[in-house]
Amino acid sequence: MKAPFVITPALMAVAVAYKNERLIADDVLPRVPVDTEAFEYNYYPVGEFMTPPDTLVGRKSQPNQVEFTAERKTSSTEDHGLDDPVPNKDSKQAATQPNMPDPKLRAAAGVAALVALKREVRAASLVFNAASYGAANKETLVGNDQWSDYVNSNPQDDILAAQDAMIMRPTIGVMGRAVWTKVRQHPKLCKAVFGNSTDAGIISRRAFADLFELDDLFIGEGWVNTAKKGQPANLVRVWGKSCALLHRNKEADTESGTTFGVTAQFGPRVGGEIVDPDIGLHGGVRVRVGESVRELVLANDLGYLFSAAVA
Repeated sequence: MKAPFVITPALMAVAVAYKNERLIADDVLPRVPVDTEAFEYNYYPVGEFMTPPDTLVGRKSQPNQVEFTAERKTSSTEDHGLDDPVPNKDSKQAATQPNMPDPKLRAAAGVAALVALKREVRAASLVFNAASYGAANKETLVGNDQWSDYVNSNPQDDILAAQDAMIMRPTIGVMGRAVWTKVRQHPKLCKAVFGNSTDAGIISRRAFADLFELDDLFIGEGWVNTAKKGQPANLVRVWGKSCALLHRNKEADTESGTTFGVTAQFGPRVGGEIVDPDIGLHGGVRVRVGESVRELVLANDLGYLFSAAVA
């Protein structure tokens, strides 16, 4: 009988510390802890915090009471992880050569990268899915309205109108790299940032965020291979050609606070190994890294989506 999965401190440290600065899922859908794999979370209907009650208090009377009518929903985290087999022969050779990287640590880092990339794909699929937004909080740009049309489109007007339509103004913007490359050179935005006489140039993320009063702007840089195994690689951008404006509240979690979305996480990321005598002639271990998470939209009216923002 094979030995069970064993948490290894060194591999656990790699799993917990791993951070690809090019990936933005943790910034867009912040992680919040949950106590159990199956959990409940609060969903607040539109207008819950926008309807002021009578706050006048008489000299001897009690203040009026309010009760938040949150809808209680249920969900559960999913386990996501991968193994990488490491032959004992490789580990023994590394131990005799001081300059050779530990194959187990290298395997843990590689597996952590793939687990993180898959999370990035899930986050992008949720955030750039029209079904994640309220009926009045999404639009698909076509033809001359796409922001890659520098003559006819007006991203400044589009974004300002979307912000004014949201019940809570967005705090962050999210774009795929293809969108940002076009938007940062748009003549109308260059004029707004550099002055009315300048319709050419390249604006910075900070300038864009300041122009639209956003806390931050996140650009999806990641690539993913969509080809089936054994076929030539077909690399595409994870975050595609859409743009989202989101109200992100870093203090919100599954119990309180209003925010567009979060990532529920049960326990820390894990890293460890399983003895496997069938790896090579001398056996080995399977290095495993994984996490238990679930990406959630908590308030679909706290975001605005521009699909197909550029051609």
